[in-house]
Amino acid sequence: MYKLVTIEQTVRIPPNLFGMKMKEAALSMLREQLERTVSKELGIIVSVDNARIKSSGRVLQGDGAAYLDVEFDTMVYIPEVNEIVDGEVTEIVEFGAFVRIGPVDGLIHVSQIANDFFSFDKKTGNLVGRETKKNVKKGDKIRAKIATVSLKDTIAASKIALTSRPEGLSEKRREPKERKERRRG
Repeated sequence: MYKLVTIEQTVRIPPNLFGMKMKEAALSMLREQLERTVSKELGIIVSVDNARIKSSGRVLQGDGAAYLDVEFDTMVYIPEVNEIVDGEVTEIVEFGAFVRIGPVDGLIHVSQIANDFFSFDKKTGNLVGRETKKNVKKGDKIRAKIATVSLKDTIAASKIALTSRPEGLSEKRREPKERKERRRG
């Protein structure tokens, strides 16, 4: 789930950014420090925008930087257990498929793709169902449910397990077709 969160914190502006407007310098520093990071309280910070300076700033003795109190907006992604997500398969491995859901990849283990036994086909690099002969390949659109979430200090260390076993989830997603309007008359 995506959320827009407003945060206030003190930002250190190094002297090499003093030529910029303070609002732009603060936004630059915040983006560098926060974007694509994981916060235990907020989730995955996707973007930072709309910085608003809340103080005239201060300088600490022995440090040439300015410290400003800044309020800013962040777009965060919080993967929630039981949330239904649509994603694209980014990689197939012997034990499952990695699916891009927003700013992070989740894993659908082979046992969780559908109500069938899936195995890795080394020739094609796809996962193939024993009975249904369905195959899952890189680039497929898939709908899944988030089964477990383990957010760590970094996106790479965080783990999201997905399942497509509940009825109706394992079907590949297609783009909706345009409907032709019928007129009676």
